[in-house]
Amino acid sequence: MSEPGTAPLLEVDRLVVSYQLDHGVTLRAVRGVSFEIMEGETLALVGESGCGKSTTAKAVMQLSPIESGDVRLQGVHLNRLPSRTLRERRHAFQMIFQDPMSSLNPRHTIRQSLQNVLKIARRFDATQSPPLIERTLSQVGLDPAIVLDRYPHEFSGGQCQRIAIARALLLDPVLLVCDEPVSALDVSVRAQVLNVLNALQRERRLSMLFISHDLAVVKNVADRVAVMYLGSICEIGPASELLAHPRHPYTQALLRAIPDIDQPFQAPALRQGETPSPLDIGKGCAFRSRCPQARDICASVEPPLQASSTRQAVACHFPIDVPSLSLVRDAA
Repeated sequence: MSEPGTAPLLEVDRLVVSYQLDHGVTLRAVRGVSFEIMEGETLALVGESGCGKSTTAKAVMQLSPIESGDVRLQGVHLNRLPSRTLRERRHAFQMIFQDPMSSLNPRHTIRQSLQNVLKIARRFDATQSPPLIERTLSQVGLDPAIVLDRYPHEFSGGQCQRIAIARALLLDPVLLVCDEPVSALDVSVRAQVLNVLNALQRERRLSMLFISHDLAVVKNVADRVAVMYLGSICEIGPASELLAHPRHPYTQALLRAIPDIDQPFQAPALRQGETPSPLDIGKGCAFRSRCPQARDICASVEPPLQASSTRQAVACHFPIDVPSLSLVRDAA
């Protein structure tokens, strides 16, 4: 993890993303999400499946329609740009997808796939592009002589993800959006890919939005962590502090669910209750039906995301003040 700069590179302000379902039903997948990513910083966006983190990533990439709010990269409102102008700026923000195999064209060799990136961006040069491609593959730990003329099916999942990372880096982006980039890989391969991302971030001073549901992975890559629940951020703060001393009951439950072979299983501290339907969350706190600290006010007033006495911000009427010593013991 590199030292972040002082100016926000990416600013997401009150982002709302909705989908129109059958019979006039509206699903609000992202509900007023705001965060910043500084130059050279990695922000991890975590939460259970269906919480809206991947939708947020796609909205940042301008791949999902935004109902309201703003996404600004280097001060430019991406969601307000005409299509042609947006296409011209896409080189600055690139995405790494969850399934590396399906993100590569099976009919193209790796050489063709990487050349196509430069051709679509109108940056291909017959003299300069081949050595650029070779250098980029070498940066992610692959031998160009072995890789370039083979097809995606001839590589492992970890190798395909390295190729996908190289493809994203060819246009020299300032922001990488990584949507569950290691969740489809074997545990033994995950560390290798994470090490590649960390090294590239330091070398290129990249900023990253890292989407994951695995907090054990997040603590190895993130400078800050934002925790999402049903479309909203419920806690955000420096990774070392948030993972060691979570203040929101949901964050605490996520951390308690991480397996530890040295400790007996510790069930998440949750009430027995139904998760609200994302189609109708209702008033108050969305987590109230599962929260062991819920009281009457939680059912009627939605808690705002506000800074606490630490550098964390938490959306909870009754945030946890006592350090949770039994959670991620080596998070710092």
